[in-house]
Amino acid sequence: MKKVFLIVVVVLIGIQLIRPSKNVSEEVSANKLENIPPRIESILKTSCYDCHSNNTVYPWYNNIAPVSWVIANHVNEGKEHLNFDEWKKYNEHQREHAIHELKEVIEENKMPMSSYTILHKNAVLKDKDKKDLLEWINTLK
Repeated sequence: MKKVFLIVVVVLIGIQLIRPSKNVSEEVSANKLENIPPRIESILKTSCYDCHSNNTVYPWYNNIAPVSWVIANHVNEGKEHLNFDEWKKYNEHQREHAIHELKEVIEENKMPMSSYTILHKNAVLKDKDKKDLLEWINTLK
C-alpha cells in the first residue's frame, strides 16, 4: 500500500513539470473584430474571451496539472471554433458560419459552457445580455 501511495505521489509531482503553453498575447491583434460597442465588449470580455480570443485570464488552479491540461484543451477548442482576435482573417463563408454558430449557441444556452460558469458565475449570460448580443450579432459581416 505504501508503494502504491508513493508511486501516485511521484506521478502527481512529475506531471506538474508538463506545462501547456498559455494563451496570452502582449499585443492587440491587427485582425481583431473592431467597433464593438462598449456594453457588448464588456459581455464578451466576461463571458467569451477566455476561450475565444488570444488572451485568457487564467485562474490560480491553472497551475495544477492535469487541470491545466483541461483548461488548455478548452481554450484551444474554443479558438478553433471562433477567435474574435482573428476575425479579419476569416473569409466570408467562415464569418457567416461563425455568426450562425454564435446565434445558435446563445439562443440554445450552450455558451458559455456550464463547466466554465460553475467557477465563473459572472460569466452566465442574463436574458438582457443574450438579447443585446443577438442584436449586435445581426450587425456583423
